Amino acid sequence: MAADSAKSIFRKGVWGENPVFRQILGICSALAVTNLMANTFIMGVSLIFVTAMSNATVSALRRVTPARIRMMVQVLIIASYVMIVDIVLKAILPEISEALGPYVGLIITNCIIMGRCEGYARNNPVWPSFLDGIASGTGYALVLLIIAFFRELLGFGTVFGHPVMPSWWVPWTIMVMAPAGFFMLGLFIWVAYQFEKPEEKKVSR
Repeated sequence: MAADSAKSIFRKGVWGENPVFRQILGICSALAVTNLMANTFIMGVSLIFVTAMSNATVSALRRVTPARIRMMVQVLIIASYVMIVDIVLKAILPEISEALGPYVGLIITNCIIMGRCEGYARNNPVWPSFLDGIASGTGYALVLLIIAFFRELLGFGTVFGHPVMPSWWVPWTIMVMAPAGFFMLGLFIWVAYQFEKPEEKKVSR
């Protein structure tokens, strides 16, 4: 696979077709786990793993999977990788696993993963599909980490749990609540839209 093709895949996944601020997918987890950067980082890495491996597996089986049951097969594949993530987190990072709660399991229903499996992996070879999964997951993770950075910083005065704000700082309690997640996500989408080229804005409308 040509390097330019790989660059194109990552450019689309991280910016051009970013699943969060372009396609408005994965919003539930974007609002639920972005109050702490550590939780957000683990969720992002988990989704990158599940998306990449699910894409690769769906692509590898695309020629032998009957069309009438392809959706069920895709869900089974995704669920298998989510179970692996869940077991590993409970064994290695039990505190973060408990903090993330049901949202790890809900990766199964994340529209980002199903969308990439159905829209890309089902029609492309294994390696490009694997890269597409990494790119889409990275685009998701980066947006969530940016949102989590400001929510944790203003809400707790910390970054990855380490205090960084001066002693006189009064934490903004609302920043660790769900309404702040909506506000920060909306603000991020607006800022990202400002960086679009005029022709891109016309297309997005």
